Parts: sequence; structure tokens; C-alpha cells
Amino acid sequence: MNTTRNRIRGAVAVSGWLALAASLLPGGSPLRWLPVLLFVCLGPGLALLHPQPSGLRPGARLEAFALAAPISLSLASLTATLLFLVEGFSVTAFLVPLAAFTTAVALLPGLPLPAATRGAVEPEGTASFRFRKRGPGDGR
Repeated sequence: MNTTRNRIRGAVAVSGWLALAASLLPGGSPLRWLPVLLFVCLGPGLALLHPQPSGLRPGARLEAFALAAPISLSLASLTATLLFLVEGFSVTAFLVPLAAFTTAVALLPGLPLPAATRGAVEPEGTASFRFRKRGPGDGR
């Protein structure tokens, strides 16, 4: 299992550099825009969230994957905005910082996701609303 985790980390770490290499292909080719799109939409977020030290519950994998997209897009928006403000935007100038960030972060443990690594626990003394017994006047 540790080998699988290392392979995933390696794939995420290299994904930005593959997107940068794909950006050198002729314009309009799906081999150019597809890797770039996937990396920008998922790469940095997966690098931040996926390498959990204790692994993820099966249901939490989808949560982490779904959270990776908004995190990645937020980082991409910040990078693009900064580059536009300094009047230095280009595809290469955009992808290099994101790829470097993703590579560096993929080597670190993921951000802790308490709800994703353990089941949701209700506080002591509270009952779930679905299994609560109805008292007089509670319901139909």
C-alpha cells in the first residue's frame, strides 16, 4: 500500500511538468490542452490533499477528489491574477510556478482531513434525527 501511495505522489508531482511539456505541442491538439486542463483543475489540489498519512476511508476518497478541484482552481486563479498584475502572463510563466508548487507539496504529507480519515461521530447524548422517538405532538 505504501508503494501505491508513493506512485500516486510521484504521478501528481510529475503531472505539472508533463502539462508544461504538452503545452509545447501544436495549438488546438487535444494532446496539448487535455493534460494542461487536467493539471490546472486537479493537480495542486490533489498534491495538497491526497497523501494522507493514514489513508482515506473509501467514501472520503471522493470527498478529497471533489475538494481538490476548487483548491486547484483557486491556486490557478491566484497565480494567473498575479501574473496579469505584473504583466508577465504566458502559458509557461503560468504552469512553471504551479508545477513547482505541486512537486514540492506532493513530497509533504497531505493536509489533515479529520472528517475524511475517520467516521463522523455524533457528540455524546445526542441522537440522530432519523432514529429519534416521537413524543406526543411530534409528527402526524
